[in-house]
Amino acid sequence: MEYLFLWFLFYSFAGWVYESILVSVSERRLVNRGFLNGPICPIYGCGAVLAIVLLHDLHNPFAVFLISSIGACMLEYVTSWGMEKLFHARWWDYSHRRFNIQGRICLLGAVVFGLLGVLITDVIQPEVNRVTQMIPLPAVHWMCVIFMALIVADTIITVLGIIDLADNLAKFSETVQAYAEKAGDSLQWGTDVFRDKFRDKVQDKVQDWSDSSQEILANMQATATSILNKQQRRMINAFPRLRFTDSIKYSKIIETLHEMLRRK
Repeated sequence: MEYLFLWFLFYSFAGWVYESILVSVSERRLVNRGFLNGPICPIYGCGAVLAIVLLHDLHNPFAVFLISSIGACMLEYVTSWGMEKLFHARWWDYSHRRFNIQGRICLLGAVVFGLLGVLITDVIQPEVNRVTQMIPLPAVHWMCVIFMALIVADTIITVLGIIDLADNLAKFSETVQAYAEKAGDSLQWGTDVFRDKFRDKVQDKVQDWSDSSQEILANMQATATSILNKQQRRMINAFPRLRFTDSIKYSKIIETLHEMLRRK
């Protein structure tokens, strides 16, 4: 069980690296991708360990590919559904990709996970197993205790940090709308606000906010920093497609915040 846990940590870290690179390239900035603060994506670790346990005696690459694809999609679908029920939010969405199911899983992801399953079971895991077997057993015990404690603490900090995200989004909305009303404006949330409000020439009706679009942006960023805690801002940065399932308005506010924070 301890070696399985160490393998879980390794593949969770590898998954975090993979996800962070993908999102960072897409966003054109460094992004700490992952639900937890630490450099791990547990869903990758769970998937990899399940593949190792269930497929270690299977030597047909096509069968490994097929089972890995289906199994990974099932795991991703259940994780998406569970997190949505728990936090009333959709953390990732593949609706923009072809051949998706409810935006939770997609064909491209299934192919990637299938290939990773073959790569892990046939190439990577034998080397990972060889290296972990070289670690002295007392060190393995301590590593498992320390890393387990860190993951539990990270999970608690993360959940407590985002539990009042909806309330803070409401506060942010009220504060910014109050600024807008003083300037005789009515702010519409979403990415369109940046196309409309932050052109080279600022519209006359928002001149009372500031002397330039950069000043408006700085004011909104300062407001977000004062209302949203660090954990909530990181979540909005890490998950570009984060959406509330029970509030279109809050989803639009998150779109605005994401676009605003990425312009720092």
